[in-house]
Amino acid sequence: MASSLLRVRKAQEHGKVSFVELFFDLVFVFAITQLSHTLLAHLTPLGLAQTALLMLAVWWVWIFTSWVTNWLDPEKLPVRLALLVLMGLGLLMSSSLPQAFGERGLVFALAYVAMQVGRSLFFLWAVRGQAGMVRNFQRILVWLSLGGSFWIAGAFAEGETRLLLWSLGLALEYASPSLGFWVPGLGRSESTDWNVEGGHLSERCALFIIIALGESVLVTGATFAEMPWSAATFGAFLASFVGSLAMWWLYFDSIAETGSHRIAQARDPGRLARLVYTYIHLLPVAGIVVTAVADEMVLAHPLGHASGAATAAILGGTALYLLGSLLFRWTIGGQLPRSCLLGLLALAALLPLASHLAPLWLSLATSAVLVLIAAWEAGERHRRQCATALHLSER
Repeated sequence: MASSLLRVRKAQEHGKVSFVELFFDLVFVFAITQLSHTLLAHLTPLGLAQTALLMLAVWWVWIFTSWVTNWLDPEKLPVRLALLVLMGLGLLMSSSLPQAFGERGLVFALAYVAMQVGRSLFFLWAVRGQAGMVRNFQRILVWLSLGGSFWIAGAFAEGETRLLLWSLGLALEYASPSLGFWVPGLGRSESTDWNVEGGHLSERCALFIIIALGESVLVTGATFAEMPWSAATFGAFLASFVGSLAMWWLYFDSIAETGSHRIAQARDPGRLARLVYTYIHLLPVAGIVVTAVADEMVLAHPLGHASGAATAAILGGTALYLLGSLLFRWTIGGQLPRSCLLGLLALAALLPLASHLAPLWLSLATSAVLVLIAAWEAGERHRRQCATALHLSER
């Protein structure tokens, strides 16, 4: 009975992303919007630290759920119902994000811990009789419960104490996969034990990029619609839209298919998927969120000198995205992509000039960097395809 809830793996096919998984993701569209608005309202070092912690928590809930649906079949009724329950808890968690370090800290912590611990308990029930998977999730449950104790304790604290306790809880959870979820008496999990279906996980993470980009477009459109239209606001709107297009192009032209293909051929797909999708993939997502904040700031004040916060958001968001793309492709392919490396150097060169530029011109410059990298990558891809076609014709 337990094995009937597992996905059926077929050779030469990757697991289908189900409609209920897409429905579940709608909560995280709301969560990303909440995070960007929270950061925009608290553009201070403390606000940045708090929002970063909340974003790491939101990502951790989502990626762990994606790993679970990589094994379990969401088309089966118990799994579908579990996802819908998690969706309700996720909506509660997302609604409490703006006041997570205020009066709704306990609600946020309880919803977060309920999702993490509850999902693990459900998985243990779903795979009962599958000894290896049961032992693996027993270890995961121990780590998530330990981390959860810090989240609950932090909810009863205030200010810096809450931030410290929640940071400790999150650090434990983030460290646990790389430590194999080692537990005294239960041993540790080996990545070779994780029968990951790379195509499904790759598609799930690509869809999260769409979620983040969609939120960015939504924020840009809503802000632009409410602004008095002028040449400056049109320029800011254009810079934002073109930047989003370039980010989409870079990911789906250079990264998405490569990740799925390499994981399918890897000797240890679990280890590679853990590094690339569980950890590294967070960087481009964070870059998109910070860029959305920057776009809203530029639309609101396109002219004049860029403030320190605006400069950090405009350059920092693009830098995070390029750094994530660089690390992803380096890990997958074993080579540093020169385009991303030069893009990061170009952003570094813009930093000394930032205080002398209006936010609009700085935003246009970063968008231009992204467009040039996307054009470079498209040209490289075309040359590789031509070389492959020529080689096949000669054979």
